[in-house]
Amino acid sequence: MNTTPDTFDVAIIGGGAAGLAAAQALGRSRRSIVVIDAGEPRNAPAEGVHNFLTRDGLPPRELLALGRKEAEGYGVRFRDARASATRRNADGFGIELDDGTMLAVRKIILASGVSDTLPAVEGLEASWGKNALHCPYCHGWEVRDQDIAVLDSPFAVHQALMFRQLSDRVTLFTAPRREFDPVEREKLEARGIGVVPQEIIAVRGNDNHLTHVVFRDGGERAVDALVVMPHFAAGVEVLSGVGLEATAHPSGIGTYVATDEMGKTEIPGLWAAGNTRDPMAQVMMAAADGLRVGAMVNADLIQEETDAAVAALRAGAVAAVGQRS
Repeated sequence: MNTTPDTFDVAIIGGGAAGLAAAQALGRSRRSIVVIDAGEPRNAPAEGVHNFLTRDGLPPRELLALGRKEAEGYGVRFRDARASATRRNADGFGIELDDGTMLAVRKIILASGVSDTLPAVEGLEASWGKNALHCPYCHGWEVRDQDIAVLDSPFAVHQALMFRQLSDRVTLFTAPRREFDPVEREKLEARGIGVVPQEIIAVRGNDNHLTHVVFRDGGERAVDALVVMPHFAAGVEVLSGVGLEATAHPSGIGTYVATDEMGKTEIPGLWAAGNTRDPMAQVMMAAADGLRVGAMVNADLIQEETDAAVAALRAGAVAAVGQRS
């Protein structure tokens, strides 16, 4: 194993839209950048990226390949590996990769996003990102005017109302004794959203697309799409060595990395971007956030270097005075 670390100004953990945008901004600022990417984008199951201006419908991996090529044009280097451990060192951080590579970096941007834990519905994973979905902006157009089922959850009423904008055939399936707030019940009724007291426990279909939902009593119903609410979890384990912990999101959707407005965490030198700090951000928003965080990290490095240069200048002036005297 090579124990001599490669050195960089910034390591970016995660090669999705946020990580690539940060890398490009920093590369264009002539920083030495390494992107550590395990090649497992969250949106890989989706057929296309949507609401990304000029790239609507582009397959997710194709978008990332284009972004990587652009970043490489500015000298950004990539490690197709997984960060396995981090620690503090004299000049910033040490990072160990699962291929044995050691890196020494001044700053880290965590842009590894979040993982989706799906509800316990048999067969759901196969159709996730196809016609099992959660975001009307990511996939809603593709199921417009179709028969849309909504799986019960604390967010089900909100999701049902959102998807009602896209179809007049939206049905919320609930546990038999599910209680609704009167205001929620009124909203559902006003919008013509059916409520069926049947608990969905499984789905079945073909070609990675579900066609039916299966109820606990054994009954089935044909549907065109199923709306679910996953639990989002920010992956921070690799940074436990420097004290980073995930925070429960105030909305109850899962966990995220708490930062200030510009992406700085409470750990000096460690920043977060994209879904890591905003689990609900779509791809274009994550990319924009990566650009902003990359610029902020560059500004932080400039400040450090300027302070060091000023200190050296003053020390030189003091030494010159001492020599003359």
